[in-house]
Amino acid sequence: MVLLYTGDGKGKTSAAVGQAVRALGHEAKVAFAQFIKQEPDLLNSGEARILKELGVEWKSFGAGFTWIEGNDEKNRTLASEGWKAVKRWASSGAYDLIVLDEFTYPLTLGYIDVEEVVSFIAEHEHDEKFPHLVITGRGAPEALIAASDMASDVCEVKHHMANNGVEARPMIEF
Repeated sequence: MVLLYTGDGKGKTSAAVGQAVRALGHEAKVAFAQFIKQEPDLLNSGEARILKELGVEWKSFGAGFTWIEGNDEKNRTLASEGWKAVKRWASSGAYDLIVLDEFTYPLTLGYIDVEEVVSFIAEHEHDEKFPHLVITGRGAPEALIAASDMASDVCEVKHHMANNGVEARPMIEF
C-alpha cells in the first residue's frame, strides 16, 4: 500500500513514525528516507535516534531549508540520490515498509519527476515483495494522491509556534 500524509498541519512525520513503530511491532523490516531536512544528528532528532535503536535503516537526503543560499542545488542532488536509494531498497525485497519523509517537496520543487514516481509505484503495485510506502510532506501533487491507497490531509487549526511565538522544542518538534 501507499499511504500519504499531506497538508499544512503538524503531525505528518509523527504519523509516519507511528506507522513505522506499528510495522516494527509486527517484526517488519523498516527503512526511513528523510528528504530536505539535515542529518538527524545535527537536528538532535528524537524520532531518528529511537528508530535507529529499534533497527530502522535511516538515511537523510537533505541539506536543510531550501531558501538558505546554496541549499537548493545541494537538496536537488541529495533528493536524486535519495530517490535512487529508495528504489534500490524497494526493489531489494529487504524491507516491508519504507518511509519517504518530506518527499513531496522534491516533487513540487522539480528535483524528482512526479510521473517517474507514480510510474514506479504503478509498476510494482501488484508485486507481493514490494514494501508498503509511507510518504509525507505538504502540497502533495494530485498525481501522487491519485496513486496512493490512502491520503490524509493534515490541516492546521492552531499552532503554538505561529500563534504564540514559541520556538521549536525537543519532544514536540524534533
